[in-house]
Amino acid sequence: MKEGVMKVVFLLTACVSILAVALICIFLFANGVPAIAQIGIVDFLFGRVWLPSNEIFGIFPMIVGSIYVTAGAIIIGVPLGILCAIFLARFCPKNLYKIVKPAVSLLAGIPSIVYGFFGLVVIVPIMQDLTHTGGKGILTASILLGIMILPTVIGVSESAIRAVPNSYYEGSLALGATHERSVFFAILPAAKQGILAGVILGVGRAIGETMAVIMVAGNQAAMPESIFSGIRTLTANIVMEMGYATDLHREALLGTGVVLFVFILLINLSFSALKRRSS
Repeated sequence: MKEGVMKVVFLLTACVSILAVALICIFLFANGVPAIAQIGIVDFLFGRVWLPSNEIFGIFPMIVGSIYVTAGAIIIGVPLGILCAIFLARFCPKNLYKIVKPAVSLLAGIPSIVYGFFGLVVIVPIMQDLTHTGGKGILTASILLGIMILPTVIGVSESAIRAVPNSYYEGSLALGATHERSVFFAILPAAKQGILAGVILGVGRAIGETMAVIMVAGNQAAMPESIFSGIRTLTANIVMEMGYATDLHREALLGTGVVLFVFILLINLSFSALKRRSS
């Protein structure tokens, strides 16, 4: 009886999750796709001018900005996160682990607005002094997002490394490999699926981040000229204008949400294909 009841409970919770995703998809596509069709898919996706007052809706600068910021966050955050996970799982002394692990977990609980404030008062002035620019731009946002995805990448990667059977490590040692070689050439290849999952979650966090990016990216709806140029991401564009948008403007913002949804879906499918290929 208890097992039967729990099966029904698990089934219902799974159905609720699927239903929530389906409702979000229906809402986005039902409201966003007609606007994209009205504006013109080419003008909407590849237009370089966003001027709602003149009913000109081109989101290509925001697409490019989202790609640049996400790529920068991956370049900065993923190597640091994976190396930190390796250290925590295989090299960190127990006494130090008791300090570092809670600190990493604490990073995951810090609100996005606090990260954004940190970037505004610390990272932006540093970038101003180093680059002699306004300090807000692609590089600043990438550094901040790289810091923000660290707890996700570290947590999932460390769990994947610890899940590898210790026989892999012992067998490598028995063949004459050093501790470092055993970790990097025996443990890591076996944990690559879990590490890749952590990278996927980190990328999702980076591309979906809004408040922190708004505070340090510059919010310029124009094509960036360098990594120091201000940009506006797709998420920032929606948040900044949804409060007062009406009619076609509001529908264009929902269309931006559709593009963002498809963008994230393509990234996840690409990582999934890479995961299957490497397995």
